Amino acid sequence: MAESNRRGVPEATVGRLPGYLQALSTLAEQGRASISSEELAGLAGVRSAQVRKDLSRLGTYGVRGVGYDVARLAEQISAELGLSRDWPVVIVGMGNLGRALASYEGLATRGFHVVALADNDPAVVGSRVEGMTVQALGDLHRDGPVGVGVITTPPHAAQEVADVLVGLGVHSLLTFAPGVLEVPSDVDVRRVDLATELQILTFHQHQRAVAVSGSGVEEVS
Repeated sequence: MAESNRRGVPEATVGRLPGYLQALSTLAEQGRASISSEELAGLAGVRSAQVRKDLSRLGTYGVRGVGYDVARLAEQISAELGLSRDWPVVIVGMGNLGRALASYEGLATRGFHVVALADNDPAVVGSRVEGMTVQALGDLHRDGPVGVGVITTPPHAAQEVADVLVGLGVHSLLTFAPGVLEVPSDVDVRRVDLATELQILTFHQHQRAVAVSGSGVEEVS
């Protein structure tokens, strides 16, 4: 059985909602008023039955022969994801990845607003990135609520950064550093490990190669 969050929606469903929302946003920009579960499934890369099941968990059902109202469904998913407000984001680690995220326009269009940048490198602290001054990690202070902390530091520095962010009251962390962070039970951590994702891809590539190789072997009696 899929793990559920505090709202009772399975985490697997939550993981698919952003894909649905992205597809709906594109359709809305194109002036589309409605969409079928089959078409939405194709755009999101899942089965239509899965789309219907996921959306039913939100209390949303399509109309037979009409489908789903694009604008209304996008609004419902946005509300479920908590995107009816802007979430302040702090990025710690101003290497290439941190700078790329700070300049990524997609954050602002998806409900996130970068409010602070930090690093522990004296050569970086005080520099300007995307119009913001990079602060020292120890100088970060809570002028207002911070929704998400993003960690783009080397692995050895990630735990210290997590401790500082948690101390500032941050309950949601996104880390690109390999390894497991030790955080309180009320802090949610999502880890993005590019090497792991590449290894998963090479596993499937290897399996395809083995299958092709095996199919070409003739049995000798």
